[in-house]
Amino acid sequence: MILKVYTSLLLLFLVNSVWTRTVRQVYDDLGLDHWSHFTSECPQECFCPPSFPNALYCDNKGLKEIPPIPARIWYLYLQNNQIETLSEKPFVNATHLRWINLNKNKITNSGIESGVLSKMKRLLYLFLEDNELEEVPAPLPVSLEQLRLARNKISRIPEGVFSHLENLTMLDLHQNSLLDSALQSDTFQGLNNLMQLNIAKNSLKKMPSSIPANTLQLFLDNNSIEVIPENYFSAIPKVTFLRLNYNKLSDDGIPPNGFNVSSILDLQLSHNQLTKIPPINAHLEHLHLDHNKIKSVNGTQICPVSIALEEDYGYYGNIPRLRYLRLDGNEIQPPIPLDIMICFRLLQAVVI
Repeated sequence: MILKVYTSLLLLFLVNSVWTRTVRQVYDDLGLDHWSHFTSECPQECFCPPSFPNALYCDNKGLKEIPPIPARIWYLYLQNNQIETLSEKPFVNATHLRWINLNKNKITNSGIESGVLSKMKRLLYLFLEDNELEEVPAPLPVSLEQLRLARNKISRIPEGVFSHLENLTMLDLHQNSLLDSALQSDTFQGLNNLMQLNIAKNSLKKMPSSIPANTLQLFLDNNSIEVIPENYFSAIPKVTFLRLNYNKLSDDGIPPNGFNVSSILDLQLSHNQLTKIPPINAHLEHLHLDHNKIKSVNGTQICPVSIALEEDYGYYGNIPRLRYLRLDGNEIQPPIPLDIMICFRLLQAVVI
């Protein structure tokens, strides 16, 4: 019993010593004058971590307004509050902001003061998910690299709002109220370096036009898309990940070689109305076709190369690269046809 008490006291002493030493080191590094200034300028409603002086945590505080932001702040966390307005006043001194998280507030377009965002010349990441926006806010800072606007009420994209955002690599508009009419031929003009575009969970019936040419990931799940236009993907030759789950695609809505695209490595067509597997490219690695109306699978027909030719090339030849195939939720009865395994020799998983 005595040994346990001594052990506990020793452990408590060591923990307190380490904590005291850490605080002392931070205090010494900052200096007395700097430390006093550091703590005094921190908004009372927020938390300023001494070990991360460029960050300001004001999340989950029940705030209705944004407090004055100190000049040293790069990373600003304001999520999970009751903020309705975004005005210039709190940001007068915050000229070095890189990151603002305003998710889960009550911000409307009318609550955003004109020009407040575009004046943030160094802002890279802007999170405005789960608010009350009805259109994409404008104007935006040209420095932006990521813009997240998911789960708002956006039905309109102002003309030219993206035209100067050449640094933007990710645009997330999923779960809004976008119709086909909101996406014009020049809507995404200027997004020359965009890599990920997410327009899932909207009300689209057509594939959006004029997707930026450098797009790698295109997410269109949970819309009402029925048709893939002929040669649609020739305009986005780098697309690698394509998600079209939960749409209304049928065999007639897909051109003969609609998905026979060498750049696509991951193709997701789950929960559509397909009765057969569309032609695919030999480079495809992951194929999701679950919960369609497919009744049978013929490996010889869907193989992207001739099985006889594949035998001539040998195991290390130009064989199909498919590694994952999902077919559950269809009308296919096991076992897996042997010609599927003969064609797709690199298959690691088949769900049927």
